[in-house]
Amino acid sequence: MADELQFIEDGLQRTQIDEFFADELGRAGYGGMEVAKTPMGTQIVLKAEKPGMVIGKGGKNIRKITSTLESDFDLDDPQVDVQEVDEPDLNARIVADRLANALERGWYFRKAGHTTIDRIMEAGAKGAEIVLSGKVTGARSRVEKFNRGYIKHNGEPAEEIVDHGVGTAVMKLGTIGVQVKIIPPEAELPDDFEIYEGVEVEDYVSAEGEETVEELLEGEPEEAQPVTEASVDEGASTEPEPEVDEEVIEEELDEDAEEFDDVDVPGDDDVEEELADLDDAVDEELDEDTEADAEELMDEMSEASSEASEGGEAAGEEAEEAADADAEGSDGSEASEPAEDDGDDEEAEE
Repeated sequence: MADELQFIEDGLQRTQIDEFFADELGRAGYGGMEVAKTPMGTQIVLKAEKPGMVIGKGGKNIRKITSTLESDFDLDDPQVDVQEVDEPDLNARIVADRLANALERGWYFRKAGHTTIDRIMEAGAKGAEIVLSGKVTGARSRVEKFNRGYIKHNGEPAEEIVDHGVGTAVMKLGTIGVQVKIIPPEAELPDDFEIYEGVEVEDYVSAEGEETVEELLEGEPEEAQPVTEASVDEGASTEPEPEVDEEVIEEELDEDAEEFDDVDVPGDDDVEEELADLDDAVDEELDEDTEADAEELMDEMSEASSEASEGGEAAGEEAEEAADADAEGSDGSEASEPAEDDGDDEEAEE
């Protein structure tokens, strides 16, 4: 438990020192620190864009920082070393502070974000991401992201390779948080590979590998020989046949015979009776089926005959009606013909 508490205290002390340096050295371009405790004291390495401002005239600022660390943070003999950042555009901490200052000076967030991330990529970074969160343009807070290149968000590469930086811009509407992630150009990602052109493979194959392969081949077990009848016969001849007691075999056979005698086996007469019963049952089922089919046929025939008789009666009635109509037509024509003959006779007499 004591070790855990010490670990927590060391982390808290490291965070407090980092915040102190960010407040004191913001104008000098503070880019982070490294703390290492040694038997000779506490070694602190500061990274800054402008080391001259950190040291001060005649070392005034550096002495002030050293005394503050010793008195306020209880560090034993702190030794502060200042290093200049080679490429400020690849330091996430410095970039975040620059972007926050640009927003406080009135830069439009989209213009500031694109300009900053373009400078990062021009410096040679493999990838970068900028996240602005807060009241960017109005009363409602939102999140704006700017991405370029390749970036890792999780896993060991995100912790070991990606450089993180955080800044804060205090605006009239509220506070805007600035988060910057940068993958430096010298970073080696797990999925990186190189392609060599015009190179022979034999140059990259070591002689030791060939020897090891030969050794492995030599150490392989011999292939199993196929089994033949001759080998089987030889094996059978070499193995002694076990002696079997004849009395024990006869006793086992007698016991098996007694067990089979106890089983009831049906005779021929029983089998014939069962077959006759089955035939009678089948004949009865067939007779019932044929009778049912005959009844259905008779019903269908009677229905067809009744329909035919009804149709014949209707046809007879229609024929009689047609005959009556023809008879009436013929009578009318005959009556008209004598009348015409009488008229002709009268004209002749005149």
